[in-house]
Amino acid sequence: MLVGVTVLALVGAVLAAAALFNTGHSTDAQTAPTPPAAVADPGVVPVADTAPAPTSDGLRAALAPTVANPDLGRLGGRITDAASGSQLWSQTDGLPMQPASTNKVLTSAAALLTLDRNARVTTKVVAAAQPGVVVLVGGGDPTLSAAPAGQDTWYRGSARISDLADQVRRSGAPVTAVQVDTTLFSGPAMAPGWDPSDIDGGDIAPIESVMLDAGRIQPTTVESRRSLTPALDAGRALATALGVDPRAVTLTGAPADARELASVQSAPLIQRLNDMMNASDNVMAECIGREVAAALHRPRSFTGAVGAVTEQLRTAHIDTSGAALMDSSGLSVDDRLTAKTLDGVVQAAAGPDQPSLRPLLDLLPVAGGSGTLSDRFLDPGTDQGPAGWLRAKTGSLTHTNALAGVVTDHDGRVLTFALISNDAGPTGRTAIDAVAATLRTCGCR
Repeated sequence: MLVGVTVLALVGAVLAAAALFNTGHSTDAQTAPTPPAAVADPGVVPVADTAPAPTSDGLRAALAPTVANPDLGRLGGRITDAASGSQLWSQTDGLPMQPASTNKVLTSAAALLTLDRNARVTTKVVAAAQPGVVVLVGGGDPTLSAAPAGQDTWYRGSARISDLADQVRRSGAPVTAVQVDTTLFSGPAMAPGWDPSDIDGGDIAPIESVMLDAGRIQPTTVESRRSLTPALDAGRALATALGVDPRAVTLTGAPADARELASVQSAPLIQRLNDMMNASDNVMAECIGREVAAALHRPRSFTGAVGAVTEQLRTAHIDTSGAALMDSSGLSVDDRLTAKTLDGVVQAAAGPDQPSLRPLLDLLPVAGGSGTLSDRFLDPGTDQGPAGWLRAKTGSLTHTNALAGVVTDHDGRVLTFALISNDAGPTGRTAIDAVAATLRTCGCR
């Protein structure tokens, strides 16, 4: 039924098939192949269509103790049966609240609805009008790296400055100076509601159309600070690779008919979405939001991206009432979103009516297994805990915690859920996890 959700069924067996082949001389007679050896039960199995759905009364009773936790602050939530789309439980699900990084669920969904999952972003070097000057033209790829070929960087499959430099040298064009064209993106580089201290904190960088490692100063370090000048950093790295003065790099616009000297491409969209969702990558989210904007002929800006994302969700019949978003990442403290919209996106992916959204389920971190959920839902005292059975996008800001995803309940029924907690207390994260965990541990009938 729900192909993307079957990965939740992480039971312990593995497939162990053995096939025997006739390796002797060929003969005219055809002999039946030897039957394969017995196999173990598969480790990943589909959920059953016949699993009973929980009742609204059952869910309400089961959730009552956990939703009463005062450290949840203001809680907005909705739980839906994935297959039928029937709402099973809600609490102020139409109240616009601060969603934090669960906003990335909307960005991912809009990208899947709009773009080819194998789409790549191209960064170019072109010849300027002045002899000897080359221009690095940003195409919107924040994963470009100055690391040498073969050296690890933050993003798998990232394009390299060294490849651009090699192509420029092979072109035979003389190089005396490097400029950088960032005109693809418009509007401010920082969204309303962003804290500038988050640059030093490693959560964000100014959003420019060409960046090195999404602005990270130390590309392979989790807590790396970000740069204030990511586009200039990329230009200086190219200048250094080409043996010209990096201090002379300037920002400019490239001629429309400039001769292309070199180009590199990003990883496919689906891989970039996976990186974004599992690491909750804010810079990646903002750049992918701009890809959606470009596909809908909107400005590649914060405003253009938000408008494009919500427009695409509405075309998929997802209710976006109450959404007031400043960015595509959820980092802005001014973002507002309802649990109804969040759950609506996940239900569209898990239900039968929007197959193009099905990959969204595979992008969600696995409880106790991957991404931002790798260290959560790991209580060894529960035999029927949600580890492996729940997938969700997390969201965390000061006094805000959120979860939006899917879970298979004790009876084998797949549920979608969205939970947003604002004005949370000191144990707010564990409190919201307890609400989600309840959905796994009971049949709730």
